[in-house]
Amino acid sequence: MIGVELDEARVCVVGVDDQGQVLARASADAGADLGAAAAKALDDVQRAMPAPLPGVIGVAVANPESASTAAVVSQLALRFGGSVSANRAVLSGTAAAAAEAWVGAARGVKDVVFFAVDQHTTGGIVRDGAAMTGARGRAGLMAWLSLNPVEREDYRKIGCLEAEVAAAGIVRRMIWRIKAGDRSRVQDVIKDDFSAMTAQHVLDAARNGDGVSISVVRDTAKYLGMAAANLVVIADPEMLVLGGIMASAADLLIDPIRTEIARRLPKVMMDALKIETATLGADAAAIGAAHLVTAALP
Repeated sequence: MIGVELDEARVCVVGVDDQGQVLARASADAGADLGAAAAKALDDVQRAMPAPLPGVIGVAVANPESASTAAVVSQLALRFGGSVSANRAVLSGTAAAAAEAWVGAARGVKDVVFFAVDQHTTGGIVRDGAAMTGARGRAGLMAWLSLNPVEREDYRKIGCLEAEVAAAGIVRRMIWRIKAGDRSRVQDVIKDDFSAMTAQHVLDAARNGDGVSISVVRDTAKYLGMAAANLVVIADPEMLVLGGIMASAADLLIDPIRTEIARRLPKVMMDALKIETATLGADAAAIGAAHLVTAALP
């Protein structure tokens, strides 16, 4: 099975067997031509697979409204004779949720909520073993969870949660703190060039005891915990799987996120909830897209 994840900046393609083992992988930055990057990655995986590329592939998209992504989905459909499951592309978060429930942290669990933050905010729900897509395929657009009553222009463009906790939001809040007069070691690392700052700079500085970075990370964890609690209340899953920086920076984030979730949930619900970090990393959505080629969607 072949799975593809597309966003405006990156493509990831995996070939997996029926046990979910990755047999071949290719990824690339999109550059100026997402279609060309996707075609090359597919060709690379095809050459590495032990069997010919199947006549259908699974596709996950980070942003269903992206014109560039939609164009590539159409190209893939033409390339595979119209039988591509790209005609029913799923959200990246939905695909990742399916992957984690299939061969990841939630293997064998029937009811799962997946929630991840990195460059973007994604999530998905698996209910009774089936990935939930919603009436129009938009279930799981976690970026648009509203957690602040203040209305802001960036909230209207990319969603409240994404504006606050995705990588660019973490950097923006750090810059606001520095411009307000706080002094951080991050400034020394980036030589006061704010355009060079990344979320990883903030996380690394927090690990090294930088007070401003620790404060920004705590604020981030508060938003993440609030969002996670909302998802748990809605879906009542057996397991919550946290991915992206919540997995890669679990040493900084997991404990305060757990604390925030516990503040927001009824004790009986929190006591029954299993919380795990994701295990499939950046391949999760592509693996899930491959799996969903054969798994039933509602």
